[in-house]
Amino acid sequence: MMGKVALDLGGKTALVTGGGSGIGLAIAELLAGSGASVAVLDRNETAVNETLKGLKGDGHLGLEADVAREQDIQKALVRCQERWAHLDILVINAGINGVWCPLGELETAEWDQTMAVNLRGTFLTLKLALPLLRQRGGSVSVVASINGTRMFNNYGATAYACSKAAQVAFAKMTALELAPDRIRVNVVCPGAIDTNIDQSTTMRNLEKIALPPKKGYVPLTKGKAGTAEQVAQVIGFLASDAAAHITGTEIYVDGAQSLLGT
Repeated sequence: MMGKVALDLGGKTALVTGGGSGIGLAIAELLAGSGASVAVLDRNETAVNETLKGLKGDGHLGLEADVAREQDIQKALVRCQERWAHLDILVINAGINGVWCPLGELETAEWDQTMAVNLRGTFLTLKLALPLLRQRGGSVSVVASINGTRMFNNYGATAYACSKAAQVAFAKMTALELAPDRIRVNVVCPGAIDTNIDQSTTMRNLEKIALPPKKGYVPLTKGKAGTAEQVAQVIGFLASDAAAHITGTEIYVDGAQSLLGT
């Protein structure tokens, strides 16, 4: 197995949404371990505090907020501005799996909740962070998924897949618009990753969907899921000067899982 890539992010500031667990936690740890000052944002205050305790270095910031609420994000970014006056790295990672069920049984409120967290949260976070990012340019990484972008066989995950596909389109649109501001926007699309996101998933009556067996095997690791740290390594690279000419690009971190087809 390849070793971790050494990064030098000394003097940079970062905001990681959904930083209290899973991929967000791994990203916060990697950025802090590489010298960045990190703001950890999560709707779970306890998780924020636990993450902060484990970060290397000092000067980090804990933020409790719901990414679907504009007022929450605005308040969080005011605190970032008071602390640093600028942002160099923004990682839009907060998200939920939501409800997975046959389309005819999916409630409008359930669709709206998934879109509110995954897509509205992406929009609000980047839009409201622009004044800080524009101070000296920077890296934005949106954590999407192979679902809805290169794989479509997670039956019943319609709302989730659509929100992730929209994140990719959003990132490409904003990458072009924000390029003159020296703001790079990229998307990381993980496959099966060992995290606790299943806790935000409600699966209901999926046996009613008469479709062929799913293809979920991970060829590179003989079926073993990837790790949050592997996703964090990619985002760390995108946040570094080594990725200075990369924007508007999606990167799949799935061990070839999605290449098996849909």
